[in-house]
Formats: sequence, structure tokens, C-alpha cells
Amino acid sequence: MRSDAVKKGLDKAPARSLLRADGLDDEDFEKPFIGIANSWNDIVPGHIHLNEIVEAVKEGIIEAGGKPFVFGVPAVCDGIAMGHKGMRYSLISREVISDCCEVMVEGHALDGWVGVSNCDKVTPGMLMAMGRMNVPGLIVTGGAMEVGRHDGKSLDLQSVFEAVGAYSAGTMTEDEVKTIECSACPGRGSCSGLFTANTMACLTETLGLSLTGCGTCLADDTRKLSIARATGRRIVELVKADIKPRDIVTGASFRNAIRVDMAIGGSTNTALHLPAISKEFGCPVTLDDFDRISRETPHITSLRPGGPYSIKDMDDAGGIPAVLNILKDSLEDVPTGNGESLCEIAAKGAVRDPEVLRPRDKPFHEQGGIAVLKGNIAPEGSVIKQSAVSPKMMKFSGRARVFDCERDAADAIVSGSIVPGDVVIIRYEGPKGAPGMPEMLSPTSLIMGRGLGESVALITDGRFSGASRGGAIGHVSPEAYAGGPIAAIVDGDIIDIDIPARTLNVRLSDEEIAKRLADVKPVERPVTGVQKKYRRLVTSGANGAYLE
Repeated sequence: MRSDAVKKGLDKAPARSLLRADGLDDEDFEKPFIGIANSWNDIVPGHIHLNEIVEAVKEGIIEAGGKPFVFGVPAVCDGIAMGHKGMRYSLISREVISDCCEVMVEGHALDGWVGVSNCDKVTPGMLMAMGRMNVPGLIVTGGAMEVGRHDGKSLDLQSVFEAVGAYSAGTMTEDEVKTIECSACPGRGSCSGLFTANTMACLTETLGLSLTGCGTCLADDTRKLSIARATGRRIVELVKADIKPRDIVTGASFRNAIRVDMAIGGSTNTALHLPAISKEFGCPVTLDDFDRISRETPHITSLRPGGPYSIKDMDDAGGIPAVLNILKDSLEDVPTGNGESLCEIAAKGAVRDPEVLRPRDKPFHEQGGIAVLKGNIAPEGSVIKQSAVSPKMMKFSGRARVFDCERDAADAIVSGSIVPGDVVIIRYEGPKGAPGMPEMLSPTSLIMGRGLGESVALITDGRFSGASRGGAIGHVSPEAYAGGPIAAIVDGDIIDIDIPARTLNVRLSDEEIAKRLADVKPVERPVTGVQKKYRRLVTSGANGAYLE
């Protein structure tokens, strides 16, 4: 076992002595050493219960004859970080979390590990570490919170952001906003829609790195602790059988994950995370894979933010096994950490509500959730959640209103100076320019809350929350800071968006764009610490904002 490097032989007496200080005895030195990466904290609602899950994982490890060791990793709540400089640290945390896992697992020669995760960057960071180290591993995602309720209506975090927009438009009172604020997030768990955290939970299950049912099982569902305990037992079995993440996850696994992503209408952030994770597994996927698979995959459910349903509804309808069953004829059979192949899991999947999870011949949309747009604004690509776009916005032309930071754009929307027919351009918010490629749920929600969702588009080299909806195009690459064409746009330029044709253009000649770019002086934001390192190493959004 790998852990023999710290526990076998006379020369390891010093290491054993330190481990005895942890409470280990001679019997423990014969067991597999299993790490548990725990992202618990009491700031993030999706993480406040993770210690309970960790205890269940420990029980399973002990039952199967392993010795568990728990270590911590950070987590940023995007909803709390939204709209201030804290959001510039959110995507950066993905790499920090990945590095933390690598440092602890490799530094202590652990035989295997379990990531106990939940929110947006934690699960991707742990998955990246699994591919990079290729040490036996599984993940338990913490589960979604219950849906908020008020006056018989379902609420979630998206409801609060859009309420702020409605207030700024004069269509909602401050007391009404407060009521929604106090009702939308009723307890522990990740936000209840198909936002980034829950999308990544579903895709982790699809990749075969969490046990069946884990992705959609709610935080307060008693099944979650059973799944956690079973995960503890299973990781010991994987260690003893020497089954590693790269034995489970292949290029076909990522193509299957993209297909599930398109079918359920997941967050656009998956177009950052899956490419980055796949690189660590040695089988990279690209934006072109997303668009190709999206064109041939129907959108079979309609969860928030684009539709009426929640993660609980999807779980009640059969969860990921049911989704796999619907898609079974287009899936590639691959192994999973469960001990069953993906197609074996799909064959057992049962659709319990054919309205929430529709058959392929009766989808909500003919194509998948994400579209990749290219053109003279985004030569390397950009992404939009087309399943959350009004039919009226699938083709749209409008006047550019250009802002060099999110705050200025949000202020303009609140002031009422953004009007129907405008295309809001927010630039210098990319991976290098921000740095950190912040999510911008505030401006998209303000647009929706002010009733402009069918008449105003937004384009950025930054990114969006999984809760964003409407004509919001992100990840424009190359970004403005790197000299991308988005830096050449000025107020009044005409922007043409054609989602069915997958194009995004400004009505300028190549010569005019080149002339303007020659005169552009990039916006410089002083950086220190981790932001300085990140800016130096990060690649474009089209490359998953992967660090080279």
C-alpha cells in the first residue's frame, strides 16, 4: 500500500511515533489509510452539515477495515461573495482546493480518499485532484436545501436577486423583498435549483465518482448519510482492488457527463469545470464537444433557473439513474465507482414522473441546455444557457452599452439607463482581467427583475451564476485583458446574436476591429498574493480557465 511509506520498516519509526500521538496502535498500521477532505465551515449553507456526513463516511471506512483521517479544505459561497471583490476569489478557490487535496493526500501517503463537498468550486477542485493524483477516490456531495415557500410559491436564491431588480424598477416594495429574503433559503444545503453546485453533483454521479443517488439526494434526506456510509465502505474496497480514478473515468465518461449536462440544462460553469477536470484526467474535452453534443441531445427537464422545477422534483422523478435511462441509447458504456457500469445503472433507472423527466420524443427543447457561440466578438467561443432564454431572444440585435466593470453596469441597470434594445457589454472581468472571472448574477437578475429579460442582452468575458437566466452570454474568449475583440466595442455598435446559428458578432470589419485594438489601453487592476499568481498562470475561459 502507498501508506507503507510512512508505517512500514524500522526507518519509519519516527513517522509511526507521530501517528501514535494521533491515537493509532499496532493494529491500525495494518489498515489502509483513507483521507477525508472535508469542506465543512459555518459560513456556507451548503457546508454547515458536512461534519455529519464525514462521520458517516468514517463509520463506513472503519467497518470495511480502513483507518480514516480527516482534513479540511476551503469553500467560498458564491451567493455571499457576489457583487464585491470576494467574487474574484471564487474561481481561484477551485485550484486552491485541488492543491490542498493533493498536498494532504500525497504529503501523508494516503492509500485512498473521499471528498466531502457541495458547492460550486469545491466539487470541481476535488475532481481535478482525483484526476491529477490518480489515487483511489470517491466524492460525497452534501445535497441541496429544501425549496423556500411563500404564499404558495416556490422560492430560491435566484428569487431574492430578482426581487432586488423588481424593487429598483418600482414593482416591489422593500417589505416584499424582505419577505422573500427571509423565505427563499430555508436551511442547510446547496441552493435548490439546478445551479452550479447541484449540476456538478449530478455530473460527479454520472462520471461514476459518487455513488448512485448521491447527486440529487437532498441535504436533509436520511438517505444522504446512508450513501456517505456506503461510500466509506466502497473506498476501502477500491483501495484493496487498486481501482483508481483513471480506471473509472475516460474520455467516454466525460462525453456522457456532457450529454447529461445538456439533457438536464445545467449551469454554464460546467463549460469551465469539465474541460479543466478532463485535462487532469488526460482526456481533454473542449467547447466544441459541448456544442456538438448539445445539438444532438434533447433538453428533457426544466429546472430552475430556466423552469419551474427544483432538484427535489428531479430526485422524486428518479434522479440521475432515470436521466440515464432516458438517454441510454446514446450513452457510451463505462465503469463507475459503484462496481456497476453506467449502462447497467441506466437500465435500472425508473422515471417516476414523466412530466418532470420527459421522454426523448417529448422534450422541453429539441437541443441541450448550453450553446457555444463564435464570431468576431468571440473567436475562441462563448457560452449561453439557451434552455433559459426566451424564444424572443434567440435571435437579437441591439445597441452596445459598454462597461469596464460589473459595478458600473449594475448601477446603470438600476438607474434605468438600460432600455429595451440594449446589449450590455461587461469586459475586463475575465480570468486574467478581473482577475478570477467573477460570476455576475446581480446584473442578470437586475435585468430580469426590471422586466427587461426579453429585450436586453448581456455579453461578458466574465461568467454567470448557475442561477442566471435570459440572454446572458459569458466566457467570451479571448478576454479583453488579453486583447480580445470585445475590447474594441464602443457604445452604439450594433451587436448581432443568433443562438440557433451559434454566432455572436459586432457589425464591424476585421480591419476596423484591428485598428481599434491597436489603440486600446487595457484596464489594469493591481493584484497581490494568490490573485497575482493566478493572473500569471491562468488560461482563457475557452480552455476552462485552466492553470498552465
